[in-house]
Amino acid sequence: MNGDRFEGRFRDGVHQVDVSDLMRRMVKEHLVRFDGRPLFPERFAHTVPYRLSDLEARLYKEVTEYVQAEFNRADAPDDEKRKGTVGFALTILQRRLASSPEAIYQSLLRRRERLESRLREVELLQRGGTVAVPTALGPTVEPEELEELEEAPEVEVAQKEEEVLDQATVARTIEELRAEIATLKRLEALALQVRNSGEDRKWRELANLLSELFTPAAPHQKLVIFTEHRDTLNYLVERISTLLGRPQAVVWIHGGMGREERRKAQEAFLHDPEARVLVATDAPGEGINLQRAHLMINYDLPWNPNRLEQRFGRIHRIGQTEPCHLWNLVAIETREGDVYYTLLSKLEEARAALGGKVFDVLGKLQFEGRPLRDLLVEAIRYGEKPEVKARLNQAIGQTLDVTHLQNLVAERALAQEIIHAERLRRIREDMERAEARRLQPTTSNRSSSRRSVAWAARSTSASPVATKSRTCPLPSASGIGSSELASPSCAATNALPSRRTSLRRRASPWRLSSAPDTRS
Repeated sequence: MNGDRFEGRFRDGVHQVDVSDLMRRMVKEHLVRFDGRPLFPERFAHTVPYRLSDLEARLYKEVTEYVQAEFNRADAPDDEKRKGTVGFALTILQRRLASSPEAIYQSLLRRRERLESRLREVELLQRGGTVAVPTALGPTVEPEELEELEEAPEVEVAQKEEEVLDQATVARTIEELRAEIATLKRLEALALQVRNSGEDRKWRELANLLSELFTPAAPHQKLVIFTEHRDTLNYLVERISTLLGRPQAVVWIHGGMGREERRKAQEAFLHDPEARVLVATDAPGEGINLQRAHLMINYDLPWNPNRLEQRFGRIHRIGQTEPCHLWNLVAIETREGDVYYTLLSKLEEARAALGGKVFDVLGKLQFEGRPLRDLLVEAIRYGEKPEVKARLNQAIGQTLDVTHLQNLVAERALAQEIIHAERLRRIREDMERAEARRLQPTTSNRSSSRRSVAWAARSTSASPVATKSRTCPLPSASGIGSSELASPSCAATNALPSRRTSLRRRASPWRLSSAPDTRS
């Protein structure tokens, strides 16, 4: 690298450095090997829609109505910070409702217990049924902090979610707090009923996929399953282990594990033939290589599309040799499920036109200038209105227009030039010739060798002594050797001083002579 190009301190508006000849940013689908084969295998996404059972639909309806009512109560303009905190807690509750019966049951249970504890504290501090609830007892989240949580590590996000979900409430009096606790008790009992009934349609879809993927024809098949919540992770580990009949067939990773535990789980999944399924939260989405598998299932869909791209990137990596497949489980006839189903359907249409490049721009999608999270919250709050549903579908359609996606892909790639096959062939041949020359003696070494041979030949022809000394044997260390059996000429030759010794003696002006000075 030429240091002069980057000399000194860079100043905006003064220096411009072009690095296009040093590095190039391209999308995965444009990268090829020297033989023209793609560097990355193909990748495919499949949508698996399912419908809720009657009991699940009832639970979904009642929890969503509770979330919707609390959202509306939080719209009071006098406390924007409290409004954002409560809204964050309610979206977490809605996401856990879509995750699994276990997740929503545990969330409702913890929230009810924390609010009851808070009620006892308030009753102890203030007597009477119309006294305001102290807002200091509940946590608050700054709007900037909510935005940062979108890209924060999973451990930090989970800690903040638990803190806010269990305590944030819009209740302003003790009576309002008691009424909310009563609602939570009713929802908790219904969630427990769904959990114990075994009517989990989402799990049934996953079990069907597992039976199709793990067949005797594919004894070494491995699969990664992503979920968003630790309660759902524990639920899936137990049920998958029972389904496969071998507890050692399932390993798991979540953000609450230490680094060494996560490393051992990853190594077991990559190298242990008994480990067939990895169930994980988004902790492995943060740079872990899982390319031993080429199959993935999103049991929970993230509200940030960038997470989809990160998850897929755990198996779609350099070195992957198999086409990668991703299955997304979506509950249709739910408000947020309808939004995601429309999104995935439009993505599939765009993939037919653009190939796997559509997955490279998921994190850059904006819907009428808003993130996907805002669309999902709007669907939860107003999704029963036909005009709202139509507007959301229109926003998704415009964002996932093929022309718009092509512009996003071009913007992400930055380098527009594609190396054609003929030019790639010439580059490969040049590199092969350079490698062949590197393995042979260089031109300067060959010339030096030829000059040495010529000088030796001239020296041999000019000096009979040198000729004789090369053919005559030397005396042995004991004094009795082959030189005694040599001809007299060989003995005479060996007795003569060598040409190099004579020259060295003549060239030394400071050599002292032991002979007496006879000049006087």
